[in-house]
Amino acid sequence: MQKPYDIIVFGATGFTGRLVAEYLHKTYGDGREVTWAMAGRSEAKLRQVRDQLGIDAALPLLVADASDTAALKALVAQTRVVITTVGPYQLVGNQLVTACAEAGTDYVDLCGEPGWMAQKIPQLQKVAAASGARIVFSCGFDSIPFDLGVLFLQNEAQQRFGEPLKRVHGRVKAIKGGPSGGTAASLLATMEAVGRDKSLIKTLGNPYALVPGFKGPRQPDDSVAEWDELVQSWTAPFVMAPINTKNVHRTNALRGHPWGTDFLYSERMLTGKGEKGELRAKKSARKDRIQNILLAIAPTRALIRRFVLPKPGEGPSLQQRESGLYDLVFAGQTASGQVLRARVKGDRDPGYGSTCKLIAESALCLIREVDHTMAPGGVWTPGAAMGLPLLNRLQARAGLSFAIEAD
Repeated sequence: MQKPYDIIVFGATGFTGRLVAEYLHKTYGDGREVTWAMAGRSEAKLRQVRDQLGIDAALPLLVADASDTAALKALVAQTRVVITTVGPYQLVGNQLVTACAEAGTDYVDLCGEPGWMAQKIPQLQKVAAASGARIVFSCGFDSIPFDLGVLFLQNEAQQRFGEPLKRVHGRVKAIKGGPSGGTAASLLATMEAVGRDKSLIKTLGNPYALVPGFKGPRQPDDSVAEWDELVQSWTAPFVMAPINTKNVHRTNALRGHPWGTDFLYSERMLTGKGEKGELRAKKSARKDRIQNILLAIAPTRALIRRFVLPKPGEGPSLQQRESGLYDLVFAGQTASGQVLRARVKGDRDPGYGSTCKLIAESALCLIREVDHTMAPGGVWTPGAAMGLPLLNRLQARAGLSFAIEAD
């Protein structure tokens, strides 16, 4: 059955949702190339955002609250795919993703909340498989550049060496851009969930938490300062590694473990060589430990919510978003000792400027380039559902580059 819209942007009045709407408007127009609509809980605010962005008044505005199950069911029935930027998903995302899974409507989000994702995968897999809905979590900076970076490197290794890389190191060489308020809010919500349910600690610490029933080898400890032989640099913990590593292992599993059931993946930040690099690595690791301790304390979280997190609708300026960037290094080694390295770069601030392009292009890739024989209904990662078609689309349209480094 033909649906009125290709895409509905849910949460279009929020800071990130507004950026997604702006990107679709500037890139694909107001409904001729891509039929789309803006959705949120306030028609007046939706109209205001539409007018501020210079979008044609004919672009549809749809009203639904994240807690209104009936309205959400009516909403998702009208579109091929829903883009949702409304989080934390563990607090306000349950009804929407369930509505999509039941209706057979594809779904993409920016989720970096592994505890919630680990709950949703077994809950929604059979439902989505029956309806044909493709539920794809983590379609922003967490975790597309890392998920596809590993996929790209492994693909090249198979072509060049005829064997996969047994281990891959994902390393953040440079990153410029303000912290994402949504990511921070999700982290706080996760810490509060742990306070209510201590069993979540085991889930968050399990690298295979998003691969139900699978137990692989012990993974590298990315919480300490460490020298990395593959990239010849000292390294320190990276705040997004706990979600990215889980998505990478899920991609490997969903693709049938082409990289082996003994695949090892580590994700960290580069701090440089020599004594200065070592000092930076140890200082960063110590800071990371202290932050984790403080985040476990309720009064600290309350202060962060009050004084640190951006207020609703706030975020970095256009200049800050456009001057941002990220530069990632991926290095891997086969069982026979052959080494391969790649670089993944993004041309905007990762949390907002790049993320709005990543999720929009993911939605379009899913409905236009990935049919149900390639990715049937179910709960997916970007790398498993869309893989190289998405990688190529992001290189062509979203300011990302993937390249093998010469020896």
